[in-house]
Amino acid sequence: MTQYNWQQKDWPDFTYSLRGIEDALYAFAEKTGRLAGKWQAMPEVTQQEALITMMVSEAIKTSAIEGEFLSRSDVLSSIRNNLGLHRDTHHIKDRRAAGIAELMIDVRNTWPDPLTPEKVFHWHRMLFSNHAYLSVGQWRTHTEPMQVISGALGKEVVHYEAPPSSQVPAQMEAFLQWFNDTAPALGGDIKNAPVRGAIAHLYFESIHPFEDGNGRIGRAIAEKALSQGVGRPVLLSLSQAIESEKRAYYEALKQAQRSNEITSWITWFVDVVLKAQTLAEELVDFTLQKVRYYDVYKDQLNDRQHKVINRMLEEGPNGFEGGLNAKKYGSMTRVSKATATRDLQYLLEIGAIRRFGEASGRGTRYEVNIG
Repeated sequence: MTQYNWQQKDWPDFTYSLRGIEDALYAFAEKTGRLAGKWQAMPEVTQQEALITMMVSEAIKTSAIEGEFLSRSDVLSSIRNNLGLHRDTHHIKDRRAAGIAELMIDVRNTWPDPLTPEKVFHWHRMLFSNHAYLSVGQWRTHTEPMQVISGALGKEVVHYEAPPSSQVPAQMEAFLQWFNDTAPALGGDIKNAPVRGAIAHLYFESIHPFEDGNGRIGRAIAEKALSQGVGRPVLLSLSQAIESEKRAYYEALKQAQRSNEITSWITWFVDVVLKAQTLAEELVDFTLQKVRYYDVYKDQLNDRQHKVINRMLEEGPNGFEGGLNAKKYGSMTRVSKATATRDLQYLLEIGAIRRFGEASGRGTRYEVNIG
């Protein structure tokens, strides 16, 4: 019978070796410094735009890992509203989007604070404020086993079984004590931020204290650990990097929950953090490219063209999946196909967009000509 980490005598005394990942940890420190330098050189309004884009990505991807697909416009409006930038006229239909946006901002704003049951419950209520059939803002209490499973009904595969609900209060008390005692500000002995983030995420996920939302809150806790490790809110979207390797993420967690020797898990997690840093640096570069782009084209575009270009650039460096065509342009601006074609031709002539792909005629697709 499989014995999970919490069932073993050495739980939760995790052991690991950093031999072999010294270069990765050095790269993390180097990337942190380089990204901070780029960030500080940006105008405040550009910093704000990059930060919003990063939080939107984190909110969408942390939900996508759990199989929830949120409206980007709802998440963006929620984040803007919660930051107090302006009251967005966009009507937010999805309460889930508003909740995850609130969570992203609170994690960022309270990064140096101790982690308490009240704070974790508060995050849980943000995620599930409109959920009528879930025990919200409290540890799970059901007597059935808390299992992570996959597969069709009758053919389920159990990947992990968490401690019974009766153990959760004591387990979480120990976890929160560990998290706060290891904080760098208190002289904690875990000097590398990605290592502490890896342990914090695994430790929390292994307890699995809620009926739902453990993954999203667990990744928020990992981000908090990273921020405490670098001494400021971390500039990356951890969930964006994890979501791109979702299958490997679940497999790495599964293997790590079989033993309290967690070297392989830490190695995997550090690699994901490095990937998240690379993506963040690409986003900062892209944001600067957008500023230069608008300096060139902002006075050459009509309102329709501004709307479409803005919408494409909100999607990030790759723009719309499949690119822009006359049909999409017409749908977004509510103009005729002839007007859409004429607008696109003008944008092409001034260099604001460019063709991509092999299609021509009706199948011609475009992307923003940036960078």
